Amino acid sequence: MTQTFSAMPVAPRGVPLLGHLPAFLRDPLAFLRSLPAYGDAVRIRLGTSSAVVVCTPELTDRVLRDDRVFDKGGPFWDRAREFAGDGVATCPHHLHRRQRRLVQPAFHFARLPGYARTMAAEFTATAGSWRDGQVLDVVAELQALTARTVAVTMFSDALPADAQRQMLDDLKILFAGMYRRMTRPPALDLLPTPGNRAYDRACARFRETLHRVVLASRANDSDQGDLLSALLSAHDPTGDASDAELTDQLTTFFIAGSETTASALSWLLHLLAERPDLQDLAHAESAAILAAGTAPDRATPVARMITEALRKWPPVWMFTRTTTTDTRIGDHTVPAGTAIIISPYLLHHRPDRHPDPERFDPDRWLPERAPRVEYIPFGSGARKCLGSQFAVTEIALGLATILTRWRLTPVDRVHAHATATLHPRPLHLTVVARSDSPVPLSGHHSTPAPPACD
Repeated sequence: MTQTFSAMPVAPRGVPLLGHLPAFLRDPLAFLRSLPAYGDAVRIRLGTSSAVVVCTPELTDRVLRDDRVFDKGGPFWDRAREFAGDGVATCPHHLHRRQRRLVQPAFHFARLPGYARTMAAEFTATAGSWRDGQVLDVVAELQALTARTVAVTMFSDALPADAQRQMLDDLKILFAGMYRRMTRPPALDLLPTPGNRAYDRACARFRETLHRVVLASRANDSDQGDLLSALLSAHDPTGDASDAELTDQLTTFFIAGSETTASALSWLLHLLAERPDLQDLAHAESAAILAAGTAPDRATPVARMITEALRKWPPVWMFTRTTTTDTRIGDHTVPAGTAIIISPYLLHHRPDRHPDPERFDPDRWLPERAPRVEYIPFGSGARKCLGSQFAVTEIALGLATILTRWRLTPVDRVHAHATATLHPRPLHLTVVARSDSPVPLSGHHSTPAPPACD
């Protein structure tokens, strides 16, 4: 029997005016983990607005597959559009088919080996520059590295190093600002506060940099083997991509290829540093991964480690949809315009679907044990991330390049820091040269470098 929206379970311990916002901001991951106890779909109040959190794999699967009824919208995507525009990841349903047709050639399997060679070269140069005994600020190191990697795979050498550094700085401001704006009334965005002004400047500067790259690449009019060349050569019956559309796509890809990939690889390095047995197992597979120049088959130990790291700590830990019409979620009717919250983190930590969810257990992904619908680090349905194979390849090649040269040992007690992405904080690791490292040990220094401030 279908029940009314008002009869849907409401999360407990909301406070006047602010609703569940204090609990969400204090510990969003614990708050989300608590919700399945109250129902398959649970209403929460975030200040003056409300949303529905879907708590089961089955309901989540339905929301993600019916992208006409559950359109891109809600606090997450509304904020992302402020700087990413209407790229393939952020655009509403009515624009998505065209955007996907324009973007698909850039991720054709024939182009992946070229991207992989670029990834491997960037990781090799960076990992080869580290010193024996050095203490790395891992998140900062990998954010800079993946930003360089995605810049080269996207538009070859069209972006100078100083512009890459500025874009990385701007990206940090945008991600922090996006998370703040998700959890507060939009009217506050109009206030001339230092944070709002910094956000607006970073947004304008980030997009202007990419727009200049688009204009320069159009003028060049030759295939450089990079992602932008593939986008420029794509054709669609409704018209080729405009400069604004290309800027939107590049913004989306730069974010996904740098921030989220850096987060995923940081978590994986942290988890393996705490498990020397698994680190040695991954090291044994590294040479084969580098020789193949691609992500390993999903049955191999490293593939299972990557999958498990993305289960335990999905970089995109929460996102939203908006209902375009009155619809049914579980046993309740939900009105049009309702914000729906989907959390890969919540699903990945349900103990009834992933036993002992806090344990890092790559063997849970052995073929005879692996769950299916409960795993959505890249989403699912028509809006599943187009760059998932690109990202997994970058993670695998980065891991293999690092472990071929270095053994990792932990320094910090790490906790999860949730903003627009989920990353470990603080995370410093000591790199110790392996005796069979391809990097000559004579050039390494034995004195560890001090850790950077978090």
